[in-house]
Amino acid sequence: MLTHLRPALVLFVLLAALTGIGYPLAVTGIAQAVFPAQANGSLVTRDSVVIGSSLIGQNFTNEGYFQPRPSATSAPDPNDSSKSISSPYNAAASSGSNLGPTSKVLAERVAGDVDRLKSERDAPIPVDLVTTSGSGLDPHITPAAARFQIPRVAHARDLADDQVAALVDRMTEGRTLGFIGEPRVNVLALNLALDELAGSRPAQ
Repeated sequence: MLTHLRPALVLFVLLAALTGIGYPLAVTGIAQAVFPAQANGSLVTRDSVVIGSSLIGQNFTNEGYFQPRPSATSAPDPNDSSKSISSPYNAAASSGSNLGPTSKVLAERVAGDVDRLKSERDAPIPVDLVTTSGSGLDPHITPAAARFQIPRVAHARDLADDQVAALVDRMTEGRTLGFIGEPRVNVLALNLALDELAGSRPAQ
């Protein structure tokens, strides 16, 4: 009996060690050696303090900052754990709203965002400024969405529109490998560059 079981037990132990210990250690070691920033979450620091990740959006609301697209993520209601409340860009609860085109709640939310943006500027509104992403965590907006916000941001910081527009152009990322995806702007990276812009009044 033991003669028949021994090969199976030995193989089980070897495979468990290989796939459960050896392989994860090898992959982790290679990742840390070749792509340390990405392996550790693509964290963004300022003054040696972690302030976010380039992979996860943040809910900027100050007029002196570029703002991201809406987020439909939620969090447990601190007053009633059986309910949830809106919690934009909650990385612990990545999700879309699951609301369809016939949803009254969705229609009212989009209409409210459109009215707010129209009061900000009389120009065509980029669709990503009123629609959420599937994950609710998208850190990017389109270049058009960034350009739409230039007058508000420039006014809040006492900067010329052209100066802020040049920064948006500089921070616009091209297609990956030249043909994958679309041009995009990382909102966190853009706002950090905005804070460092010479002559920019810090957002209050």
